[in-house]
Amino acid sequence: MAQSGGRGGNGGEPGLVEALAEIFACSLDVAALIAARAVDRRYPARAVILRQGDAVRETYLVVFGRAQALVVGRDGAQMLLHEFSAGDIFGAVGQAAVPRQEADIVAAERLRAALFAAMDFLGLLERYSFVGLAVSRMLVRQLQAVNIRMVEEVILSAHGRVCAELLRMAEAGDGRRISPAPVIAHLALRVHSARETVSRIISRLEDRGVIRREPDALVLVSLRQLRDGMI
Repeated sequence: MAQSGGRGGNGGEPGLVEALAEIFACSLDVAALIAARAVDRRYPARAVILRQGDAVRETYLVVFGRAQALVVGRDGAQMLLHEFSAGDIFGAVGQAAVPRQEADIVAAERLRAALFAAMDFLGLLERYSFVGLAVSRMLVRQLQAVNIRMVEEVILSAHGRVCAELLRMAEAGDGRRISPAPVIAHLALRVHSARETVSRIISRLEDRGVIRREPDALVLVSLRQLRDGMI
C-alpha cells in the first residue's frame, strides 16, 4: 500500500510523518518508513467510513479528529459503542480471514486516518516494539472506556450519566470548559439517552447555575454539584 502523505502539514495539520512520530514516539526517519506503508486519507464530518457488514481488509489509524462506532438498537435508536481519537485503530488487524465490520464507523468531525493493509500493520507490530506498545496502550484505554460506560449504564440515571460525561469531556481541556459546547444530539448519543431527556437535564443544570453557556463553550461552574449529581 503506497503512502500518499509525507512530511509537511496541510491547513495547520502536521504531515503524516510528523503525526506518526508523535503517535508512536519514534524518530522522523522511522516514522517515514512506517508512513511509506500507509495511505493518507481524509474524511469530512459525518462521512461513513465503514458500514456494518463490510468486508474489512485495512487497519485504520486515526491521525486527527474523531470517529464513532455506531449500531442501531432494537428500538431503532442509534447507540455509541466506541469513540476513536488520535492514536486509536479500527478495522482489521492482521486476521488471516477477512473479518466483517461489526458496526458503522462514522466521522464525528473532520477526520484524517492512515490506512494500512492489515497484514502490513501486523508486520509493523512485529518489527517495531514501540508500535506494539502504543497499540497495547490504546487497547487498554478502549477497554477501560467501554467498562466505564457499561458500569455507568447500569448504576447511573440519565442525569448521572450526563453529569459524568460533561466532567469527562471537560478533562480534554482545563477541566472546566468544553469548547465548542456539545451538541445535545451528540451528547444524548454518548450517554445512551433520548435527546429530549438530555435537553431537559442540561436546562435544569443551567437554571441551577451548575453549568453556564458561553458563545464558544460550555463552562462547568460547580464541579462538586456535577459529581454529586452522579450519585
